[in-house]
Amino acid sequence: MSIKPLKIAIVGPESTGKSTITAQLARHYNSLWVPEYARYYCAALTAPCTEQDEINMFYGQLALEEAISSVNTGKLLFCDTTFLTVKIWCDEVFGHTPSVVLSELPRHPYDLYLLMDIDLPWTYDPLRDFPDKREYFMNIWHRELQALGGNYIVVKGIENRLQNAVDAVDAFLHKAANYSDF
Repeated sequence: MSIKPLKIAIVGPESTGKSTITAQLARHYNSLWVPEYARYYCAALTAPCTEQDEINMFYGQLALEEAISSVNTGKLLFCDTTFLTVKIWCDEVFGHTPSVVLSELPRHPYDLYLLMDIDLPWTYDPLRDFPDKREYFMNIWHRELQALGGNYIVVKGIENRLQNAVDAVDAFLHKAANYSDF
């Protein structure tokens, strides 16, 4: 009988090091990780993102996570963001979130969320949109994670960001008795 891996989501506003930390944590714990589907999807767009694109990204993120989870033999699975990002973007850009996304949010919990702080300097990327709204989005992330009842820890630090993330995961694992053999 296989043990379902603990899912740890790395989330937060743009340009907070989510992708970097996710890959580093997976390496550190010798585990698999799920990349952010929306990054690849948006890179291929030739027009402004639509609500249907957001729904497509929702389904794509779910499918990618399920595919990687199905082959993961480790006790941890790190997820570079979640489809909660779709909700946040839809609310901001379109003023509402499609019902399919809202209905699925509570059905896909994560064991731990690492909310990356906005203390890193903004780095330009053509797929990033809101350099002047980082604090605004940080507050939204707090509110959304609280609304989900998510177990989350804010990860800060520039030079020691990875170590702070590892410390947060280790503290979480210490509390998870069934997974304390790391």
